[in-house]
Amino acid sequence: MKTLLLGIFGVLLLNVGATQAATFSEGDDAFRRGDYAMAYSIMRTLATRGDARAQANLGMLYRNGQGASKNYVEALEWYRLAAEQGDVNGQVGLGYGYETGQGIAQNHTEALKWYRLAAHQGNVHAQVNLGTLYRDGRGVAQNHATALTWYRLAASQGNAVAQYNLGVAYEDGQGVAPDHTEAAKWYRLAAAQGDPDAQNNLGALYDKGRGVERNSVEALKLYRLAAAHGSAAGQNNLGVMYANGWSVAQDDVRALMWFTIGTYSGDTNALQNHVVAAKSMTPQQIAEARKMTKDCLDKRLTGCD
Repeated sequence: MKTLLLGIFGVLLLNVGATQAATFSEGDDAFRRGDYAMAYSIMRTLATRGDARAQANLGMLYRNGQGASKNYVEALEWYRLAAEQGDVNGQVGLGYGYETGQGIAQNHTEALKWYRLAAHQGNVHAQVNLGTLYRDGRGVAQNHATALTWYRLAASQGNAVAQYNLGVAYEDGQGVAPDHTEAAKWYRLAAAQGDPDAQNNLGALYDKGRGVERNSVEALKLYRLAAAHGSAAGQNNLGVMYANGWSVAQDDVRALMWFTIGTYSGDTNALQNHVVAAKSMTPQQIAEARKMTKDCLDKRLTGCD
């Protein structure tokens, strides 16, 4: 499963409405055009005057090193000022700092506290991260049912990470009875948003005929998407399809290429398959697979298959 990282919502911290102060809007405009020095200057001025929104934005700028040197300690100080005024982005930023130990001693109980406050305000990122703390039992007693509650709230807002995590919960029976049909439903929603792990897992359901009608062609399609988007498991599974000639022309060289890439991505099954496959291949085939691997990585996995 996944935790939603704070960096995902960095830009959202600078969203503003038409009724907000012009100087705040100017800071937003500066950020959007990449003038981080100007954004920093404006947000710093507003933040020191007690503007909670600007304090949260300033925390984000320090955290990302935009307009100022990256400084997690300084970021947390501004996030805290914003959070204590009830600013949702400040609460998420502070919670993330506690969860990761960036700028402060790691403390999952404190992370839970701040995520909960933001989650109750409807913040989707806080809802995902709160669900993950409950799922893993960090800072709170493990409770899969409560984790699912928060994932559902985030998933209903269209969040792909929450949708993927719901899919895993239904597939594995975490906090709910196993249901491959429901797992496929949530994986499909996340996969449509480009989530590589959801693409791989949905492909595996099609591969095995669980929750969906068995369809190796659809499995191959999803494995290809997952592999190209960086899923290590998807890269391994695509290699398996080529090694066995399932819904694609059998190709030992291309299979070894994907096993190699999957190994680089950290998949242990890909490593094992690489060793087995290489034993039955000629030196020329192995050399060709090595070249194809380099070319594919140089192209950032684009157009490799």
